[in-house]
Amino acid sequence: MIIRMQMLLDAQQAYHDLMTGTAIVEVRDQNAETIKYSRANKNDLLAYIEWLKGQLGMTVAPSGPMR
Repeated sequence: MIIRMQMLLDAQQAYHDLMTGTAIVEVRDQNAETIKYSRANKNDLLAYIEWLKGQLGMTVAPSGPMR
């Protein structure tokens, strides 16, 4: 569980970096493979974050900016 929590924190930081100007970010997935994300596939990164939340038993809420 601790490893998945760290994976979630890493993925959330990667999304933050992506949305605040970093052109490409890298995240290690559950298979320890490195995946590169860019703004073009940010929705894939969000889906990965939601999957990790589900694995941790966290409530999965809609992602995106609050309105």
